[in-house]
Amino acid sequence: MRVFKFGGASVKDANAVRNMVNVLQEVGYQDTLVVISAMGKMTNAMETVVESYFKNKEEVNASIQEVIDYHHRILSDLFQNPNHPVYAKVKVLFEEVKGFLAWNKSPKYAFVYDQVVSYGELLSTTIVSAYLNEVGILNEWVDVRTLIKTDTSNRDAQVNWERTQKEVVSQVDVSKLYITQGFLGSDDNNFTTTLGREGSDYSAAILAYCLNAESVTIWKDVPGVLNADPRNFENAQLLDKISYREAIELAFYGASVIHPKTLQPLQRKEIPLKVKSFMNPRDKGTTVGKGNGIEPKVPCFIVKKNQVLLKLSSLDFSFIVEDNISEIFKLFHDHRLKVDLIQNSAISFSVCLDNKFRGLPPLLEELKRKFKVVCHEDVSLYTIRHFNDDSVKSLQNGKSVLVEQRGKETVQLVVK
Repeated sequence: MRVFKFGGASVKDANAVRNMVNVLQEVGYQDTLVVISAMGKMTNAMETVVESYFKNKEEVNASIQEVIDYHHRILSDLFQNPNHPVYAKVKVLFEEVKGFLAWNKSPKYAFVYDQVVSYGELLSTTIVSAYLNEVGILNEWVDVRTLIKTDTSNRDAQVNWERTQKEVVSQVDVSKLYITQGFLGSDDNNFTTTLGREGSDYSAAILAYCLNAESVTIWKDVPGVLNADPRNFENAQLLDKISYREAIELAFYGASVIHPKTLQPLQRKEIPLKVKSFMNPRDKGTTVGKGNGIEPKVPCFIVKKNQVLLKLSSLDFSFIVEDNISEIFKLFHDHRLKVDLIQNSAISFSVCLDNKFRGLPPLLEELKRKFKVVCHEDVSLYTIRHFNDDSVKSLQNGKSVLVEQRGKETVQLVVK
């Protein structure tokens, strides 16, 4: 069995959904499980609903209506018959969102986030599955929350591999075509959990691992894995082959084409990962698999924006030693801040952090009790794998470099 994953750009409107049909017809769809993200920017739109719920409840209905209108434009373009059963299914999903927001008693942002934002994927797969059946590509819609079982860590759930394996094997017939959701799972109480942003790739890898799939193909709006994001860097080049090890390195540093957790289950079973263009499905794209390094061997550029750089130093000029560092890292863990770069000296400690869970203000309060703290918000972390002098100079031009760190294969710069 093969696993395909289509991201939001590949189903962003009616024409994109039709193009997805063309892709399936060109490359075949027998014995395939298709994982689909929310349509277009609908994850962001659903996040706005959650923001409104917590900050200004009067705006909730308007933010939901935007999501309803978006999906109905796609529905009316794909299904000419207004009485098609898919309209009723979509209506029920929106009623469920409104119902949850009406009866919810939980004050926890992350819990509410998972219950609401998950409907982006449920809506997209409901519409795509119905359209595929409409055009003669018979498929079975499956709720991935019945397959991928997790703990209760909302927004970054950990997979229960044993239970997930059992559910996948018992529910999936490898001879059929299935349509299911990325990004989602459920806990022991059947509340929805999510696997982190960009977690749809991870969903595909989880399912491929449990199915012993022959391959995973991620369909994107780029020709494959590039050595740089063309939105941030000029003259990006296609990488033909990448080893699992190199891909994990790139993912760890923040390469956006492949999710960091996606590669690990695939590597364990040596399942190749293909990244291909949904505009040119016959092109070879990039294959991630066994081997060494990358082909061709060129510098690879990665940037993480909206980071936080903290510079900590002791109040009394004493050394920052293991006990201090252990305490600092416990605080990072407690406040859910991800560490992306560390640099320390005898009396200072610099760290670049991802503040996606909004733990910075309470963290700073605690740190300032014991350390002198300098905080730089909205910095960018640049990483170059297989760097050379020219590649480093290209990033230093016109920027204020706050931290630089070099290794044998990798250089990292924190810039403002």
